[in-house]
Amino acid sequence: MRRALQFLFRGEVVSPEAFPPSLTLLEWLREHQRAIGTKEGCNEGDCGACTVVLVRAQEGALSYQPVNACILLLGQVDGAEILTIEDLASEGALHPLQQGIVEAHASQCGFCTPGIIMSLFAAYQMEPRPVRRDAITTCLSGNLCRCTGYRPIIDAAMSAMAGPAADGFVAQSAARLLRLEALQDGRDVMIGDDIRFFAAPARLETLADLVLRHPDAKIVAGATDLGLWITKRLDAPQKLIWLRRVAALSRIEDRDDAVVLGAGVTHQQAEAVFGALDPDLAALMQRFGSKQVRSSGTIGGNIANGSPIGDLAPALIALGAMLTLRRGGLTRRMPLEDFFIAYGQQDKDAGEFITSITIPKPRKGQHFRCLKLSKRFDEDISAVMGAFFLTLSGDVIIEARIAYGGMAGTPKRARRTEAALKGLSLVDAHAVTMAIAMLSEDFTPLSDMRASAAYRAKTARALLGKALLEVAGTGTPTRLHPRPSPPLEHGHAR
Repeated sequence: MRRALQFLFRGEVVSPEAFPPSLTLLEWLREHQRAIGTKEGCNEGDCGACTVVLVRAQEGALSYQPVNACILLLGQVDGAEILTIEDLASEGALHPLQQGIVEAHASQCGFCTPGIIMSLFAAYQMEPRPVRRDAITTCLSGNLCRCTGYRPIIDAAMSAMAGPAADGFVAQSAARLLRLEALQDGRDVMIGDDIRFFAAPARLETLADLVLRHPDAKIVAGATDLGLWITKRLDAPQKLIWLRRVAALSRIEDRDDAVVLGAGVTHQQAEAVFGALDPDLAALMQRFGSKQVRSSGTIGGNIANGSPIGDLAPALIALGAMLTLRRGGLTRRMPLEDFFIAYGQQDKDAGEFITSITIPKPRKGQHFRCLKLSKRFDEDISAVMGAFFLTLSGDVIIEARIAYGGMAGTPKRARRTEAALKGLSLVDAHAVTMAIAMLSEDFTPLSDMRASAAYRAKTARALLGKALLEVAGTGTPTRLHPRPSPPLEHGHAR
């Protein structure tokens, strides 16, 4: 067992042996290292002013991931290299991205600029790199410029991305990969004692034993939720167990009939998997948080926190996903929909944790749609999220699975509406309209800062109607851009 973290910072291996479990990376950088180029803005992972890049060795290559340092814990950088805005210039010469920002006059007050450059720097190291305007704006979806200087920022990025990658990081990539691989020792990490600790087990068995012995410990994966408890509620959890070093939780298994995602798979890692299942899932992931959030947050974490407005749960419930949980040496499986009991309450025993999610692949004759409504396109929480999965015989609905987020205290199926739709023809407009009206029997939504109850009820009906029109193939326009055809190799019906 290792009793200290180990990561690279400014070319040196850093090995902290004692620190508060809830210490954030931003606090460590600014207060302990005086790396004050990284800014504190919203302190909740929205504005991106605190963005830094974590570099990890993954499958023989370097992976550059932008993260929000304000809600990332110091312990989560174990095995990585931390790069901040101060690290980009080399021998007195600005990085091409920094130089581009200067030449395009793309920095105004300058407070957001370090985070913007770090998000673009992560993209600069990608292969292939984003060169189109829309791809660059996606990379900046988690960075706010309060001076509204986006046009010159994007122009500067497009100019820097146009040529070949040419910076010191590319030239030193082989040597840096070797140094990062040398940090991958496969050992369990425990920093602290039984009263206060940050633990990062490397094996599933160690994790199961640790969670069983410390059921009061907070389990953390990406910290995109827990981080806000620390920065906004001022919580200071004394026992933290980080999951991301357990290789078994990061596996993706592509079976003939299903995809199995380990609970530690990040949203970014899952993007291609979801896109292969259905185009609407790909579109949903494009709007799931930001690049920084998708780099850190995990599939299992999004489910385990039990949010009634988590975007993934309704989509996966509609698809019939199954959860696998473990407690000690025992495992059990359950339908995802049964995991959510009531607001803030899940079917999970003390000492139990999620290990994987199994998602059936749609078959021929099955049609999936998921639609999200929010006030902003990027990085916003749903007012209403609807997911619809229909099995058809001709134009007759044989089975319907309908799930919503934002309509109740948990993600929830619309069972009365499902029953009303069963056996109906999609072209029987009157019968379909009557069935859609049954949503009022399934849900009694609440009003809050995101939407009124009346708005939620009305738009929930509209989303279901839109999905049914699309599946019926009536030719009625329902989207600004046509929905791409799903991939044939997964057995989808066009």
